[in-house]
Amino acid sequence: MSQTASLIPIRRALISVSDKTGLVELGQSLVEAGVELVSTGSTAATLAGAGLPVQEVADLTGFPECLDGRVKTLHPRVHAGILANLELESHRQQLADLGIEPFQLVVVNLYPFAQTIASTSDYAQCVEMIDIGGPSMIRAAAKNHGSVGVITDPSQYDEVRTALTAGGTSTDQRRHWALAAFRHTADYDVMIASWLGQQLEDEAAAPAWWGRTYRLEHPLRYGENPHQGAGLYLQTSPQPTGPSLATAPQLGGKEMSYNNYQDTSAAVRAAFDQDRPAVAIIKHANPCGIAVADSVATAYSEAFACDPVSAFGSVVAANRPVDVALAQQAAKVFTEVIAAPSFEPEALEILRQKKNLRLLEVAGDSPETWEFTTISGGMIAQQVDRIDAHGTREDGTAFGDDPADWQLVAGPAAQPAQLEDLAFAWRAVRSVKSNAILLARDGASVGIGMGQVNRVDSARLAVERANTLMDGQNRTEGAVASSDAFFPFADGLQILIDAGVSAVVAPGGSVRDGEVIECAQAAGISLYFTGTRHFWH
Repeated sequence: MSQTASLIPIRRALISVSDKTGLVELGQSLVEAGVELVSTGSTAATLAGAGLPVQEVADLTGFPECLDGRVKTLHPRVHAGILANLELESHRQQLADLGIEPFQLVVVNLYPFAQTIASTSDYAQCVEMIDIGGPSMIRAAAKNHGSVGVITDPSQYDEVRTALTAGGTSTDQRRHWALAAFRHTADYDVMIASWLGQQLEDEAAAPAWWGRTYRLEHPLRYGENPHQGAGLYLQTSPQPTGPSLATAPQLGGKEMSYNNYQDTSAAVRAAFDQDRPAVAIIKHANPCGIAVADSVATAYSEAFACDPVSAFGSVVAANRPVDVALAQQAAKVFTEVIAAPSFEPEALEILRQKKNLRLLEVAGDSPETWEFTTISGGMIAQQVDRIDAHGTREDGTAFGDDPADWQLVAGPAAQPAQLEDLAFAWRAVRSVKSNAILLARDGASVGIGMGQVNRVDSARLAVERANTLMDGQNRTEGAVASSDAFFPFADGLQILIDAGVSAVVAPGGSVRDGEVIECAQAAGISLYFTGTRHFWH
C-alpha cells in the first residue's frame, strides 16, 4: 500500500485544551483545510472569539456540562466518535445507526496539576485540578491510533499542519503521537499519585510506592567507558523543584560527559555543604581539596594546595559567584568543569578562552529528600544524607551535626579556631567516599584518605598525602581530623596522633569506644563524638 493510500484525511477534530498556546492559529489552519471543529468550554469560547466556526460539545451530546465542569466529554457521542475502529465494517455501521460522526483528530492537554501543587497547599484545590475527561479522551484516541491522531502538546501543532498539507495523517505519525500521548498521561498519573502519597504517607518512612518518569534530553557520547551508551534524562514527573544540575545552563565549553555529570554532582554537594564561601575540587567523585575562606578565590587557592597533582583534570564547584581572582587561578590549571551559582562577566570572559572548559550555572545542591540506586531486579532508596542530623541520647543530652551538640570525651575543650576547623572538617568529610578521614587546618583540607576498605589505611593515606603533596611540608602537625564513622579500634586514631593531629571529631558508637577514648586521653588530644555518622559509598 502506498504512503498516500494509508493517509487518513482530517475531517473532524475534537479540541479541549487548558494550555491555549497556539490554539487560535491551529484552529485557523484546521478551518482553512475544511475541518469541522468540536470543542468544550473555554476552548470553544477562545476559538469562537477568534471568529472560527465551532460546535460546543454540549450541543453535540445534547447534554449540558454539569458538576462545575467535571462532566463535559464523558458521553457516548464523544467517545464512540473517538474509539470507533473505522477499519471494521461493524463499527462503521454502528456509528451510522447511532447517528455519530467519527473524529480523525483529538487535540487535548490537561489541567495544570503541576502548577497548582507548586502554588498552593490547599488540598481541595489540588484535587479539583485532577483532570478526568482529558486523560479519557487522550487514552481513547491513543488506543485507536489506527483511525485517530492524538495531539497533547502545542509543540506538535506544526506536525498537524504538515499532515493537512499532505492530505491526512500517516500511520507512522499516528503511532508516534499515540506513544507521546501515553507517555503524557503516564507523567500525569505519576505526578498525581506522588503528590497524594506525600499527603497521606509518613515522609520519614519508606513509601509503599515510587513513581518517576524521565525523558531523554540528549544522548551523551558514552558512559563511564567508551563502549557504554549513555544519555542525560530530565525528570518529568513529579516535576523537580529547586536547583538542578540536569537543567543547569552551560555558559561555555564542550558538551558534558557522563563522568563530568557524576563529578560535578559530587562537587556541588561538597561546596554547598559549607556555610562560608567554599570551593571543592573533585576527581572521580572524591575531593582533591575543599576549603572555606572570606572569598572563593582564596578558598580555591587553599583547596588546590591540598592536592595539586590530583587537581589536574578535575571538576571545581563554588558556592558563591566566580570572580576574576578565582578565574585567573583556574585558567592556569587543566580543569574539566567549573560549576557555580553565577560568573562575573570578566571572569566568564577569562574562562571562555579555555575552549573545552565547561562552565555551568548551578544554584545549589538538589533539595530532593530521597535518592535511589538501581540493583538487579529493583532498586534501593534512602533519605538523602544532609548535615542536619540531630537527636537526644538516652541520658537526655543532644547529639548531631551542630558542634554545640558534640560530646567532648577526651582531652581539653578545643580552642575557638580549632573548633571552627573541626566543624569545617566534619562538614567536608561527608563528601568523601567511605572509609573517610579528612585532615584540616585554617579552613582547608590538607590531607584526605578515602575509599579504603579499613579506617587504618584511610588514616595512613590522609597523613601521607598531607605530608608528601606539597614539597614534603609537614601539614599534619597541629591539624585537626574528622572521621565519617567511628574508629573500630584505637589503631586508626593512633596514626593521626603520631602525625601530630591535635583534635579529632568522629561519630563514636563502637563497642571499643573506651579504648579509643583512652588513646586520645593518653595523647592529650581533644576528641569529640557527634553521635551521628556520614557514610558515603
